[in-house]
Amino acid sequence: MINVRTDLAIEAREMYKRDNKSEIDGVIVEEEKDGEIKISTVTIETDEAGEKIGKPKGNYITIDFPEYTHYDGESMDKVSYVVSNVLKRMVSMPDEKTVLVVGLGNWNVTPDALGPKVSEKIMVTRHLKEVMPDVIDDSVRSVCTIAPGVLGITGIETGEVIKSLVNKIKPDLVICVDALGSRKLERVNRTIQIGDTGISPGAGVGNHRMKINEETLGVKVIAIGVPTVVDAATMANDTIDLLLDELIGKAEEGKEFYNMLKSIDKNEKSALIKEVLNPFIGDLMVTPKDIDTIVNSLAKIIANGINMAIQPNLDMEDINKFMN
Repeated sequence: MINVRTDLAIEAREMYKRDNKSEIDGVIVEEEKDGEIKISTVTIETDEAGEKIGKPKGNYITIDFPEYTHYDGESMDKVSYVVSNVLKRMVSMPDEKTVLVVGLGNWNVTPDALGPKVSEKIMVTRHLKEVMPDVIDDSVRSVCTIAPGVLGITGIETGEVIKSLVNKIKPDLVICVDALGSRKLERVNRTIQIGDTGISPGAGVGNHRMKINEETLGVKVIAIGVPTVVDAATMANDTIDLLLDELIGKAEEGKEFYNMLKSIDKNEKSALIKEVLNPFIGDLMVTPKDIDTIVNSLAKIIANGINMAIQPNLDMEDINKFMN
């Protein structure tokens, strides 16, 4: 089997099913629709099932939305409400608890700047509840945020920064936001994954660091991610697969050319593509040309969803007034 890079549990499950022609024992998949928005829940019930698809045991909710969403304010708000409802479904907290929102990623690299941009749009109240208790009532939850940067900029492991901060302020929940990598081009910038198993910073580009989860931090961790890049070798492989399928469809069944196309081993083909491309492009990741506009849109969608989820006594209008 060729290891195809993806951070999405739904894609990992799809690949296992395709390659093994069977479902995985211990993995439950449920789907629902909210207009044009598709919500898929992947529940990995056992460690054994998690090992088969390369994901920790837990819950992963994937929100797929239309491509035009980034350019339509009403559609953006709709996705924000879905994100908020999913977060409320995954974790329940009393008003007096504190939430830490962490924007992971490199703010100098646009496809990796999602986390820091979300951090900028979070409704922070922890300092106000301490210095202005008469103005900020008990219905407003204590929230703080940080964008700790990446190891290459700070020289400090992101996980170490977050762990130190958690030890100091003792939040009751940590929400991490990061850019991910996808297996399919059609899911890039059109899918939001929310999971309760934490996250490994840099995993989207194959650069694994200290895991940020309940085991390492000692507090519940919710991870929110959007695939903003796709592996170039994977794109090349998919293109050739489409070409082969087209040629097979047009070739005369039973003829030598048809039999030759049908005999091609897809795993061997994938390995050959990676071997040929590696000296020229290495681990090249690809992202759309309008990624700057899209990341700004995604940051607003996710930040609004988080704000509404952790401030359930406020609606989007109240939050926008606070932010302005």
